[in-house]
Formats: sequence, C-alpha cells, structure tokens
Amino acid sequence: MSWGDITDEKIAEAETLIGVLLRRDRMQWIETASRDAIRHFVWAVGDNNPLWLDLEYGKKSQWGSIVAPPCILYAVDSTIVAPKLQGVQWIYAGTGWTWYEPIRLGDMFRVEAVLQRQEVKAGRRFPKWVLQTGEIRYYNQHARLVAIAEGRCARTPRGDKLIEAKGAEAVQASDTHRYTPQEVEDIERQVLAEPRRGSSPLWWEDVNIGDEVPQVVRGPLNVIDIMAWYSAVAGAQHYGGVHGDAIRYRQRHEDYHINKKTGTKEAAGRGHLEASTGREVGMGGAYDIGPQRISWAQHMLTNWIGDHGFVHTLNVDVLKPNMVGDTLWWRGKVTGKKAENGTCLVTVNLEATNQLGSTSARGTASVVLPSREFGPLKLPLPFASP
Repeated sequence: MSWGDITDEKIAEAETLIGVLLRRDRMQWIETASRDAIRHFVWAVGDNNPLWLDLEYGKKSQWGSIVAPPCILYAVDSTIVAPKLQGVQWIYAGTGWTWYEPIRLGDMFRVEAVLQRQEVKAGRRFPKWVLQTGEIRYYNQHARLVAIAEGRCARTPRGDKLIEAKGAEAVQASDTHRYTPQEVEDIERQVLAEPRRGSSPLWWEDVNIGDEVPQVVRGPLNVIDIMAWYSAVAGAQHYGGVHGDAIRYRQRHEDYHINKKTGTKEAAGRGHLEASTGREVGMGGAYDIGPQRISWAQHMLTNWIGDHGFVHTLNVDVLKPNMVGDTLWWRGKVTGKKAENGTCLVTVNLEATNQLGSTSARGTASVVLPSREFGPLKLPLPFASP
C-alpha cells in the first residue's frame, strides 16, 4: 500500500471508523467562550460588533451580557473530520451548522465527533478523491446541546501523486490579481460602508421574500488575514504541533508534506501561506481557509438581523479556493419565511463571488427574528434535536 495513494484498501480502512467517537485533542483550540477568546475570534474575522466586545453594551441587550458570534465554535472544534488515508491531502469543503441557543460569555464546551459517511468522487480538478463527512455535537456546561456541525472534507492527491494523476496542469500557478488604485479605493469604501443593525429590531413581519441581505466585503486577501485566523482559531496544534510534538504526530499519523527545498517533513497546511506548496497540493497558490470564509457569511447575517435576531442554520459549500490577492463579496437574498410554534424563521440563499465574478462558495441560512405578534425570541429553540 503506497503512502499518499487513494486506494480501495485505504478507503475501506477509513470506512471502519464510521459512527465511532473520534479523539479531538488536535482539533480544539479553546474550551471556554472567555472574553479573550471572543475578542480574538472577532478580530480574526474583522467583526467589531459591540455585542461581542463591549460589556456595558451587552448588559443592555436582551442577553444581559456580551455573547459570542456563532462561528466561534470553529475554535472549540475545527469541524475537520478526515481520518485515515495517510499522506492524502485534505481540503475543506463546507459546513452545515445548526445552532439552538446563543453562546454566552463563560460557556464551556465538550464535543462528540463521528465520521458519518464517505463518498468516492471524480472531477476535473482531481480524477479520484474522497469526500468525508463528519458530525460534531457541542454541549455546554449545562449538558445542553448548543450546536451541531456537519463538516465536509475533500481528500485529494498531493505533490507527485497529483502530477501522476493529472499532469503538470494541476500545479500551474494562479495569477495574482492586480488592482488599480481606484479599485482598491472602491473596495475599501465598500468594506467601511457595511451596515450593522445593532439594537434596532428587525421584525419578522417587515422582511419580504426577495429582500437582499446587505453585503460584506473581504479582501484583497493577504497572509496576515490568514495568520490572524490561525491565531484565534487553530494555532500550531491544528497541523500537528511544532518541534518534537510535530515529529510524534507525523510518525503516528503519517500526515506530512515533503518540502522540496529542504527535504524535510512539514505540515501541508503551509500551502495557505506559501504559494509553492499551494500549487503542490493542487490549489494554484496560497489560498484561504474554508471556515474563515464561512465565518464571513455569518458576520453578514448577524450584521443584518441585529442584536434581537438569532442565526439558526448556516450551510455553506466551499466550491473553489479564495486565493491570496482575491476580494470576496458575500451576498444574500430572502427565499422564504414561516412561523412554527411561535418561532419566526426567515430563510436565505447565500453566494460569495470574487473580483472576477467567479462564485467560490454558496449556501443557505435560516434566522429567527422577533415578531410583533409572537413577541421576542424564545431560546433554546423548541425544535432542537435531543
């Protein structure tokens, strides 16, 4: 069995872990939604909402304190469920989130994670690859189920295996977009113009099908943006640690990438920061982190619904990499609304496009809003899973 190959034997070996509780020590960066953890997370996504940051502001909200943005749970568990298939690259393919109550200051979490299923796929970018889907359940200190995440990871060839599978075309560099001064000025203007509803309620009755969700704009992406995400959510442990800890991890999991310049074993995750490694794993250059991009969609939603709303679901497919140098526009449109057991829901379609008009992610979401008829939110939600 060759290291780095996607073989029937390796696929069958991973299949034996379906439904088995998995160890998650490498996938956890924080355990508690402390004030520091919340602040570091929102800095990493560029979200200065006072509901996350200002204690006095939070006391005046319906929550009685600051709360954490829903996607901070990426720092509690990365949602990456990609067992076995040694030496095979994993690329984040999306998350399906469901939240049942807000994440309050001081909440502590434990998680349960299982591999749900895996599917063998074929496509233009990778002739043979595997989609692994896991489920992560987040329980707070009161043993309440706060959220469920369905994490999706593509397992693809890397390095020489990718060249063997597809040829040199797979590792060609992507051209970095060059902006004019006028384009940069316009992007900066749009970023600074992002509206935030804040303490003014968005009433369910006032939302109509076809309404547009005010956009958020991120970019042009640079490596500092990516490092900020690592600092808040992942750290070194996410890619096997450093020094002796890293060696022990690589010996145990056989998960590494050979640096062609030095001949040493390193984490393939450096492809997010280093263009040459990004090309070697089939992404065309240095590229973003999927959960970071999904968190920008959550930021758009929480800006829109304000302090009185609640994001219930967010399901995003990451379709292609967002390259260093790219700018991303997240936009949404209302597709439906309903009242169920006194809970007023609005559904939204979401899409992320770059400066060239190419769609790099799309998905759906649902939010709970206050109602003039039914009153304020009632949480936890009455239709939470056991």
